[in-house]
Amino acid sequence: MPHSETAHTFQVDLRGLVDLLSHHLYSSPRVYLRELLQNAVDAITARQAIEPGARGTITVRTGDTLTVTDTGIGLTEADVHRFLATIGRSSKRTTEGALDGAGLDAARGEFIGQFGIGLLACFVVADEITVLSRTAADPSAPAVEWRGHSDGRYTIRTLPASAVPEPGTTVRLVPRADTAEWTSPEQVVALARHYGGLLRHEVTVVGPRGETHKANETPPWEQTHRSPLARREAMTAYCRTLFDFTPLDTIELDLPAAGLRGVAYVLPTAMSPAQRAGHRVHLKGMLLTDQAPELLPEWAFFVRCVVDTTSLRPTASREALYEDGTLSAVRDALGERIRDWLTGLAASDPSLLHRFIDTHHLAVKALARYDDELLRIVLPWLPFETTDGNVTLEEFARTHPTLLVTRSVEEFRQVAPIAAAAGLGVVNGGYTYDRDLVHRLPEIRPGTAVTDLDPATVTAHLDAVDPAAELRAATFLAVARDTIGVHDCDVVLRDFQPVTAPALLLDNREARHERTRSSLAAESDGLWADILGSLRQESPRAQLVLNHLNPLVRQALTISERGLAVAAAEALYGQALLLSRRPLRASESALLNRAFIGLLTHAMHQPGTAAPGSEPRKEL
Repeated sequence: MPHSETAHTFQVDLRGLVDLLSHHLYSSPRVYLRELLQNAVDAITARQAIEPGARGTITVRTGDTLTVTDTGIGLTEADVHRFLATIGRSSKRTTEGALDGAGLDAARGEFIGQFGIGLLACFVVADEITVLSRTAADPSAPAVEWRGHSDGRYTIRTLPASAVPEPGTTVRLVPRADTAEWTSPEQVVALARHYGGLLRHEVTVVGPRGETHKANETPPWEQTHRSPLARREAMTAYCRTLFDFTPLDTIELDLPAAGLRGVAYVLPTAMSPAQRAGHRVHLKGMLLTDQAPELLPEWAFFVRCVVDTTSLRPTASREALYEDGTLSAVRDALGERIRDWLTGLAASDPSLLHRFIDTHHLAVKALARYDDELLRIVLPWLPFETTDGNVTLEEFARTHPTLLVTRSVEEFRQVAPIAAAAGLGVVNGGYTYDRDLVHRLPEIRPGTAVTDLDPATVTAHLDAVDPAAELRAATFLAVARDTIGVHDCDVVLRDFQPVTAPALLLDNREARHERTRSSLAAESDGLWADILGSLRQESPRAQLVLNHLNPLVRQALTISERGLAVAAAEALYGQALLLSRRPLRASESALLNRAFIGLLTHAMHQPGTAAPGSEPRKEL
């Protein structure tokens, strides 16, 4: 028996579709005005394709009803049936009807809308929409009125041509009470300027009392200025109006192949690399989004852009950029333009380069790691934390032919005072990108040696103590080594500057990792403890270097009482830990408490110490 097949048509619940638009496709009900402006612009574009001299204006009137009138191509009765009564059909996609004609194929590329949703978005703020239109393609065609409701009903009627004196379209909305905040006169003016601020056609908003507001203007990069300085001042004023900050500098963006023009503003304050700026992207004058971080490479987080383009594709909601090959090529080209600006500053404006690096040195370091030309230009200007303070590598290398680089901030904190006194040139390589950049210094400054700091290097610059003095301190050193040894740390006695430093804790990353592993192994049991035990490495132990020149250490070395010697050794170790500024483990915090209590207890039991609550003893 042959199979039968019957064709059916989807039944669309218009209320459900409107709910889908308002809650899932569009970020806010405010996009209704963008859709109306967008349709008006496309209608004008279509008319000018067949009437090059046709006037293009858009007028928005506010009040109890909201109307948007354009001088575009208009619609015939057949167009209304075909485009307004069929969900998803777009006049921009068809080759039939009133929009066909000479020059239309060229104009179609200038249309903003590509998805045929258009007028339907207006049901987000209104339950009733009226479209009154007269086509410019056929002067004898009557005017037509389409009236639609959010429940799916619509009516169509024809009117005498005299009912609409000029070709074009007027869309009238009856706003719902619950969307009044989006259709108030003040909000409509703000939305018209927000979305249509760069449209090429005149956009005017008329208030309830007849007051008019111009909604768009020619952007400063499209204007003619009397001088380069005046042009720069106009760009800066536009930034203050648009973004509410005064930029460090302005970078003009012009990519003719991508139909893109605009400006990048250098932020006057530092930003986190993770907090990428949102850029304003206009598509053929209509604002697409003001949050487009994907427009620029990730490293360019120090600028904020406003651009107008004809080639980038929007997503279905027309609120973001579609990631494709064109966007990738534009992103690379814009990144190259910003890079050229940065490298050009060294020759054109060194003082501005200095201010920029002071503010955005992290961004420059991130880029210089992978860009040899930029590295050569900016590395001498970049500040680094060193034993001579915050200075540039160029300045630091003049007095230190060999640069020692720490792997972490903690290592630098440990050795900086001692290394500075010993004349060693140490750079803090613990900050993001710093270690990699310092190691590349010999590429642009031949003859400079760069090596990672090893604790043995510092130890070699500390003077050995006189053997007789070390022999006298043997009793205390033996107690100290027993006490501190449980923390995988040796104790040595040396002479070094500055005298004010009682002790120095020399450590390296391998030793810290081994202590962490052994600590975890001691706290674990079973299989996990066995696994950690198998990972044990023979690595250099940390060293607590006591400064024999320090008066406090000299006094501690004379202690013969074991209990007091233990407390003194733990106190010196704890102080060295605190000076290293690294996070303390639980056992190290306990050691500090124990040392403090031990020393306090000893002091309270000394002869001549007043008992708690008693009068202090007076000497005769």
